[in-house]
Amino acid sequence: MITSGERQARITAELSSSDEPLSASMFAKRFGVSRQTIVGDVALLRARGEKIIATPRGYMYELPSKMTAIIVCKHLPVDTEEEMQRIIDNGGAIKDVIVDHPLYGQLRGELQIATTTDIRMFMARMRQQQSHLLSELTGGVHSHTIAFERPEQLEAIKQSLRAAHILYE
Repeated sequence: MITSGERQARITAELSSSDEPLSASMFAKRFGVSRQTIVGDVALLRARGEKIIATPRGYMYELPSKMTAIIVCKHLPVDTEEEMQRIIDNGGAIKDVIVDHPLYGQLRGELQIATTTDIRMFMARMRQQQSHLLSELTGGVHSHTIAFERPEQLEAIKQSLRAAHILYE
């Protein structure tokens, strides 16, 4: 059995060489430990300054940001897929979702959604787990950090969301 230090070194090596998120369950199976042990390993790595984020599909290193902007949206849960698709179709990537909760303050969920496949996987997982959106806590109002390459893409994203009455202004 390998030591926790060796396991953490292998986790960082695998994450840094992967283009896709890697799940705690996959690491747990590979190293013969519990999923919770891997969650603890990642927490320790983060405490040491590693820029590891948790996405709905697993752990990954935070991608270097292109240009980013925060947009505020408001919609019903049934409009979530359309919102995401409009952002992706106009050249954006959805880094996160943020809500301002009256009791807990700002709550943030990592999304890292950059493709239509990512959207489908997120929506399927939400249905499968019968989960609720963070925006349901705030009457549909939420923010997204959007990554994009050119300023005109951000304007196209806003225009598309505005046309769908999703952009909150």
